[in-house]
Amino acid sequence: MSNMNLWEILSHVVNLAVAYVLALPIGWNREREERSAGIRTFPLVAMAACGFVLVAIGVLGAASPGQARILEGLMVGVGFIGGGAILKHGTQAVGTATAASLWATGALGAAVGYGLYDIAVILSAVTYVTLRYLAPLKDAAHEKSPKEDRRENP
Repeated sequence: MSNMNLWEILSHVVNLAVAYVLALPIGWNREREERSAGIRTFPLVAMAACGFVLVAIGVLGAASPGQARILEGLMVGVGFIGGGAILKHGTQAVGTATAASLWATGALGAAVGYGLYDIAVILSAVTYVTLRYLAPLKDAAHEKSPKEDRRENP
């Protein structure tokens, strides 16, 4: 095995590990919130998306127009996985934040695969912060104000 191959293997291992680690906080949040996807799913989605990109680069070449098809397939495939997280209860749809965060995690993994670490870190941070710190705002938006209570109970 030549040094070039060893370096390439090490590079792939590092990329896959970075994708995995960047998705962990998102998965941890979903796990703590007892959502349908969590600590196992998110890192696996990120790592798989990264892996598909790395394989595509290895087979097609980094500058190939075929890379667009790889990204399209990833977007659709991860969207399909996210669709499984959405459930309908009466007039309510639940799981949309989990589905959206799965999609963002797929993009995170693809970004790592293409070496766009800045984008991956931003996606990880913004997704985590949105899930963790905007939940109270969502809850506050759904609380009834005293005026609404008076209208319902004349």
